[in-house]
Amino acid sequence: MIIVTSGHVDHGKTALLQALTGTNTTHLPEEKKRGMTIDLGYAYLPLGDKTLGFIDVPGHEKFLPNMLAGLGGIHYAMLIIAIDDGIQAQTVEHLAILRQLQLDKILIVLTKADKASSSQIDALKHTIKANYPFLADSPIFVTSATTQQGITELRDFLTTLPNLADPNKPFRYAIDRIFSVKGAGTVVTGTAFSGKVNIDDELFLSNGEKVRVKNIHAQNQPSKQGLAGQRLALNIHTDIERSTIQRGDWLFHQPAQFATDRITVQLNPEIPLAENQAIHLYHATNHTVGKLSLLTTKTLPPQTQALAEIILDKPLFLSFADKLILRSGDNKQLIAGAKVIEINSPKRHKRSEVRLKFLQNLQQAENINDRIALYLQQTAVEVSYLLWIEQLNEADLATILQQNHAVRFQQWCFNQDYQAEKNQQILTALSNYHQQHPDQVGLGKARLYRIATLNQPEKLIYHFIDELLAQGKLQQTRGWLHLPEHKIEFNAEEQALWKLVLGEFMQQNGQPLWVRDMANTLSIDENQMRNFLYKAGKLGYLIPIVKDRFFLTETLFTYANIIKKMIEKQGDISVNQLRDELQFGRKLTVQLIEYFDRCGLLRRKGNVHILRDSELFN
Repeated sequence: MIIVTSGHVDHGKTALLQALTGTNTTHLPEEKKRGMTIDLGYAYLPLGDKTLGFIDVPGHEKFLPNMLAGLGGIHYAMLIIAIDDGIQAQTVEHLAILRQLQLDKILIVLTKADKASSSQIDALKHTIKANYPFLADSPIFVTSATTQQGITELRDFLTTLPNLADPNKPFRYAIDRIFSVKGAGTVVTGTAFSGKVNIDDELFLSNGEKVRVKNIHAQNQPSKQGLAGQRLALNIHTDIERSTIQRGDWLFHQPAQFATDRITVQLNPEIPLAENQAIHLYHATNHTVGKLSLLTTKTLPPQTQALAEIILDKPLFLSFADKLILRSGDNKQLIAGAKVIEINSPKRHKRSEVRLKFLQNLQQAENINDRIALYLQQTAVEVSYLLWIEQLNEADLATILQQNHAVRFQQWCFNQDYQAEKNQQILTALSNYHQQHPDQVGLGKARLYRIATLNQPEKLIYHFIDELLAQGKLQQTRGWLHLPEHKIEFNAEEQALWKLVLGEFMQQNGQPLWVRDMANTLSIDENQMRNFLYKAGKLGYLIPIVKDRFFLTETLFTYANIIKKMIEKQGDISVNQLRDELQFGRKLTVQLIEYFDRCGLLRRKGNVHILRDSELFN
């Protein structure tokens, strides 16, 4: 468990931690020379079966960015105030930051009691409670690092604090230092926001590289496992240079794929805010700049919540409810705290009534089940996105989907209303097609998808079509999808003619036939034969690759699958390669391959053709 200490410069933070833990947290030569904390300092206090970790953050105004970098994933803080000095400028700013981070508990630690009278102590306590109502329930400890007054009482209270970080979520770890150890290799240090990590685990850097954990120090002690809420040093094996890993990078159990530069947040301003302004943003060990835009109002007074959009200069790895600190464009003033509501926010219609209502519902959702239900309200959502935005593991997501009566198919999650809506769109599209083309059998699966549900997940819509077929709400005739009540058939005379035509095709050994040749062979009027062969095409028996030149449908399916196998083996196919494979003339081969281009099976790329839709001709 990690506890942050904050307060004005020279108010005794480092001395207090040394009294509590026996460790001097100044680690840089410049810090020791100047007698102040410039970067983050760390100390540890073993207490029975657990070890407390302390982050000593800088108190000087110039070093506030380093202080902000220490406040990611923290649940507890100690605000240090020297009794003889009272509340100072950085005390006020640190208080504002701690309030904006909405920590679970803030302890008030009054230091240098040996230099103050009881009346000074009482007056300072009264001032704190009177001027900062959010500290009304915060315990106050009066201490002296010199005389050890109050140190035991403070230490005893700290032992009662529970670790609120969740070890059951996916591992998420913010890196703040990188260095090399002779004989060990690369070591990173940081705070585990959630989850757990074991020796030999494989993790993913936020730059996409995979690493293996060779050794772990948890709370400054060798360990086989690191847990959420602990400060960890991880000795990692990686094939990349140490210099490519930077402060602000992350380690995750799952591949990093959801960095975002456009987020929606719940904003809690410290000062009056205008509709648009430049900002500096701090999250865990990351610092970037961006543009803040209010979504529901032109101006916003202090201490009033509102929705806002932030466009970031650098993409960050954020998830729901992550806490942010915002400073002014010149980085001289704290302007707001924020909580992440949405990542990858849309670029258009961001202030529409429907969208704002969705965001407000997300804000008001009581639990993760309610939020998952909102994500799936009108669309299908990728599993990987749900796992990331809510920091879930697969088992927990499966439980939530079951409780919400939602469905997962392969990589997609959706609710029953979504499937019912898409099914109706599919059936309606087919009904309209039948009305407009009563002489056609129906549509191919790919074309039906494009007409009815374009921009929806293709494999998911194909799954819905398969289920409609299984339920009898759709039927398929020789590859064509149609409604059960829609039929076109040969009459008795046409059935007899079809037997003759089929016999001619069977004698061709996979070659196509022209309308004129078929008419001459069977001594039938050419126009009559043309109409008949096109009707056979509508019924799915024949396919014209050019005007009046027909293949048997089964034959064309066979050639399509030969092409698929050739492309699977060699990546593409040329006219000459297909000609040699089928033993056709060049003209016929060109007609055939251009037909496959037109229908969407293939796509021409220079002098070759590549596979465009592997689902066609299955």
